[in-house]
Amino acid sequence: MTFKSAFKVIQAGPLASLQDAGRFGVRQLGITQGGAIDLHAWAWANYLVANPWGAAAVEITFGGLKLEATTDVQLALAGADLGATLDGKPMQTWTALQMRTGQTLAFSTPRNGLRAYLAVAGGFQGEPLLGSLSGVAREKLGGHSGDGKQLALGDILHAQQSAGDSPTETRQIPPTEKLDYSRPAVLDFILGAQAEYFSGVSLFEFFNQSWTVDNRSDRMGIRLNGPILQCAINNLVSEGLALGAVQIPPDGQPIVLLNDRQTIGGYPRLGTLTPLSCARLAQCLPGQQVTFKPIPTERAYRQHLNFLKQVGHSKLSE
Repeated sequence: MTFKSAFKVIQAGPLASLQDAGRFGVRQLGITQGGAIDLHAWAWANYLVANPWGAAAVEITFGGLKLEATTDVQLALAGADLGATLDGKPMQTWTALQMRTGQTLAFSTPRNGLRAYLAVAGGFQGEPLLGSLSGVAREKLGGHSGDGKQLALGDILHAQQSAGDSPTETRQIPPTEKLDYSRPAVLDFILGAQAEYFSGVSLFEFFNQSWTVDNRSDRMGIRLNGPILQCAINNLVSEGLALGAVQIPPDGQPIVLLNDRQTIGGYPRLGTLTPLSCARLAQCLPGQQVTFKPIPTERAYRQHLNFLKQVGHSKLSE
């Protein structure tokens, strides 16, 4: 398949990287999942340009990125409002448009949410490593250059040869899926087997108090500040860690583990966030507050299947 230059980085943001659905089947090697930290916005961006599930997009955190189109390209933007402009004119999120050679797409600072996703028709291209293009800086793996690095000044992003073609259909995102990240985040939570070791008071406070997002948060995990949770055990034999696992270290403050998490850990876990709630949490700026809502496993499973069908996951939409 022929690839061509689609964008040149003319100003590097602090944390912009290439991400797809993630890297699976390798955790036994100590390699983490990676992938788009906001699965919801990433999937809808790809949906707008009729990309198949798994296509790579640019994850833009905090803004500050400026790209120049080196070819005509059909693009879509979803997720946070980072003050995007096209040749200086405001560009809406949750929409697709045609960008011409020489035009400039720029992102300023967060206005609503934290992470935006830029998709192009056909998906961004590169050399897959262990089945994925997702960049993981800590492991120096994947991304546009193969070494996990974020985008830097002068970098070139590639797309399929047909990236400038318009999608075969005009697609719209349902209004209910265009999230307002300034609204309170209510996160669906599945209790885990170790919940029985937490005091009744701690369980009550976990679900009935607000938690504040700490500034010591990244793609590995998000720390939350609030009531001190008490657990009868401090450490366990290290176990595998799922996306959204909520660890409670000795200081009693939860850490929600996300895409670049370590593969195993020994702190007790109260339970797990659903994938869509992980996505919602990933859009919270430091200082924002979140609450947790218990949800049965079966309901969480059905909600996730419905989401995958909406965004056209090929194995579910046939």
